[in-house]
Amino acid sequence: MGSYSFRRALGAKAPRSRNPIVPAVVAFMRPAAALEHVHMSLAAETRAELDRHPFLVAALRAGVVNYTAAARFLEVDGETDAIATALRRYADELPAHETESRDVRVRMESGIGPVDSGVDRDSGDPEPVVTVGGTGFGPSDGDRTAIVATGAVDTAALADALERLAVEGIVPEAAGVAEGTMTLVVDRLEGANAVRAVEDALDRSRVRPEGDESG
Repeated sequence: MGSYSFRRALGAKAPRSRNPIVPAVVAFMRPAAALEHVHMSLAAETRAELDRHPFLVAALRAGVVNYTAAARFLEVDGETDAIATALRRYADELPAHETESRDVRVRMESGIGPVDSGVDRDSGDPEPVVTVGGTGFGPSDGDRTAIVATGAVDTAALADALERLAVEGIVPEAAGVAEGTMTLVVDRLEGANAVRAVEDALDRSRVRPEGDESG
């Protein structure tokens, strides 16, 4: 039986691998077998990386993942499209979360920045839309955008929204929820993507056991 070099089998330079044994193994495989081995190795590496990010596995189960964004987020050697395909296949094998659509209204408020968190309501100064650890954010011609959701929101909804934003690579500067209002403050340039991500997360929010709001 003749041997096939990995380079000739794929018609291109062998991709980098964290496993130094892989190139030596596939060097003696026929083209179809070599490709299958690479795909299996990529799938295994993708799943191992997913184990480090439980929130992403939860998002896969809920069906709220942008596969391309998730592929770029994961530290896996390989082409983005190939990693995204591995994620889709893995998601198909996962038991789906039961989801529900929350009755909420989501809007954006631009021009948000730091404001005095102890402002007197009768002073006429802008009140913060969210205050965390004594730092308030509100209307101030700032360079941030507030994503505000009102209605059936709670800490579980906030967890879903934060997980969805993490997949998109968006990290809020501040976030909080209380009395039917959830607010997340993001960079102005990320506002449009953030509001879509939050809407999507709340439209397919995970159903949790009664009394469980931990996520």
